[in-house]
Amino acid sequence: MTKRTNWFSAEQLTDTIRRTWEPHVHRFFRANLFHVIGKDADLVIDFGMGLAPLRPFLNIETGKPVIALATHVHADHIGSFHEFEHRLGHAAEADGFAGMEDTVTLAHLFRKLPEGVEETPEPSFEQDDYEILPAPLTRVLVENDTVDIGGPSYKVLHLPGHSPGSIGLLDETSGIFFSGDAIYDGTLVDDLPGCDKSAYRKSMHRLRDLDISVAYGGHGAPMSRERMRMIANAYLDASA
Repeated sequence: MTKRTNWFSAEQLTDTIRRTWEPHVHRFFRANLFHVIGKDADLVIDFGMGLAPLRPFLNIETGKPVIALATHVHADHIGSFHEFEHRLGHAAEADGFAGMEDTVTLAHLFRKLPEGVEETPEPSFEQDDYEILPAPLTRVLVENDTVDIGGPSYKVLHLPGHSPGSIGLLDETSGIFFSGDAIYDGTLVDDLPGCDKSAYRKSMHRLRDLDISVAYGGHGAPMSRERMRMIANAYLDASA
């Protein structure tokens, strides 16, 4: 079932995982956001453009801690990051989250994009005025850290290339993998400021061999293990 408001849409993927997206945002900036319900806490992964308040839409149960985790610092994933109290991200981009400068968020690319939105979030919206509020990390993550919400426990995988601090989250029990923009079912981007093709190739070698049951990417549809391996191999072949 798909839930809609004036700005966000959402669909229930499993009993405990819901995907949210911004249907009116240009497809280049239309990211997947995930809300994962745990016994001890809820986990929100990525935060869209921040053009409308995200947290009220999620209908998060009161009285339970909410962990907000950004897979990387690009604008389409951290716009509403500041709405949350407990904010996690990788150490390589900690300064970026604190300052939200265009050089790391690439927000200026959205401001310059023709028809960045199909509809405006509010009548006074001006794309030229778009900015992202700083959201300093309250917990800095590195490779092999654990994010435990009771039930699912996610291992942090540092997967640089698309950005210096790109991370994925793997539940080694279920095989569920949140991959951010390290890999997704679509055209992968490795030519933006901050991208590193050599690092991306190393991450792709790792992703190609990763044992998962399903991968939820920062864009596009969920991926099976076979589909993720195919995408990784295609990138490695094309960049050889």
